[in-house]
Amino acid sequence: MRKTAASGEAKVAGERSLLLGIGISSVGIGMYIPFSLVFFHHVTGLSLTVVGLVMTVTGLAGLAFMPLAGTAVDRFGAKRVNLVLYGIRALGFALYPFAGSLPAFAAVSLVTALADRSFGVVQQSLIGEVAQGSARDRLQASTRALQNAGMGAGALLVSGVLALWGTGGFTYTAWGNSLAFALAGLLVGRVRAVRVGRPTAGAVGPAGAAAAGSVGYRTVLRDRPFLGLTAANFLTALGYSALFPLSLSTWSAAPDSLTGAAFTVNTALCAGIGVLIAGHVRRSGARRTRSAALGALLFAAAFVGQIVLGTLRPGRTATLVALLAIVVVYTLGELVHSPSGGALSVSAAPDAVRGRYLATYQLSYSLAGALAPSLFTALLAVDGRLPWALLAVAALGAALALLRLERHLPAEAVHAEPPVVRDTTGRPVPVTAAA
Repeated sequence: MRKTAASGEAKVAGERSLLLGIGISSVGIGMYIPFSLVFFHHVTGLSLTVVGLVMTVTGLAGLAFMPLAGTAVDRFGAKRVNLVLYGIRALGFALYPFAGSLPAFAAVSLVTALADRSFGVVQQSLIGEVAQGSARDRLQASTRALQNAGMGAGALLVSGVLALWGTGGFTYTAWGNSLAFALAGLLVGRVRAVRVGRPTAGAVGPAGAAAAGSVGYRTVLRDRPFLGLTAANFLTALGYSALFPLSLSTWSAAPDSLTGAAFTVNTALCAGIGVLIAGHVRRSGARRTRSAALGALLFAAAFVGQIVLGTLRPGRTATLVALLAIVVVYTLGELVHSPSGGALSVSAAPDAVRGRYLATYQLSYSLAGALAPSLFTALLAVDGRLPWALLAVAALGAALALLRLERHLPAEAVHAEPPVVRDTTGRPVPVTAAA
């Protein structure tokens, strides 16, 4: 890595290729995620019921595969596994138009789901493999901004394709996805993976990384601070899974048009100012635990705002203004929390078992995403305030947990750049361990 003259931050070798690849693959994801059931129904010719069942089963199988992906990262390196997953996704989407029978669709869907579910673990591990210090925070922010922009562009692109060719355009979309993943893989292949070689943390101890690899996930399970960090992220991740559209259209009785407006504002802010917000947080020198906690507090404020909005039920204009304000606060929480939380997890993981650590951490997102719909709808059926109250309490609990964990996590995880103290002669002495 090299330093940039303007910011003094480490520049990752092949960073532009990495980010361009992420952007291109996000366009591919945006071309099918918003229409997934309809997409696969038209591409394969199977019924919506069958498609939905297969997607549920293969999605659950993908979750079960994540620990194996973490082990593969530790054994072969994040870059190699990343390239394999891009290749699997490219092949899978190229084959979807030919998977007209149930067994064929189930087989292609299963293999593709395994790659999709594991990709977040591998991508986070790759960031840890090629960057260190504040460069990790910068890459986290840039990645999230590109993902939002790419998915928005992909959704617009497929809308144009369908307008020109009708539902038959879904076949071209599948091949477009395949091409996007293939190009992304070629670009990521130019990234230079360099292990930074920092000492292992937590329960790994001075025995080093080699011994850690042999004990597998027992290493992670013995690292209580990291498990606490994962539990705190689960509480925050429930907020990422908040079902705004369902609440707006039912309990708040807001017009459906507001749902689209809220989604558009969130996507535009994430894509447009995400890097700027993260850069401001990074330059402020804030500890990652504290900036992630601030993001959780902003989530809590937005959820309380939802309770107030639904209780008062003002007129249409006031509802629109209040809703947009809530979405802005929520989005700011997302933009503050995501880069800091991601870099915190990557930096708290020992190098040699980073894949296993991040597979465990990413399960907090997956579990929250799986539980949130049923939990949210059950509470909403009782009282529209209950789901938002639960999410607010969870976000506050996450913020408190992050602050309490701060002194138990490695200093190089808490700080984007190592804190500096001075000796009796006034010379700086970097701190290498958590206080």
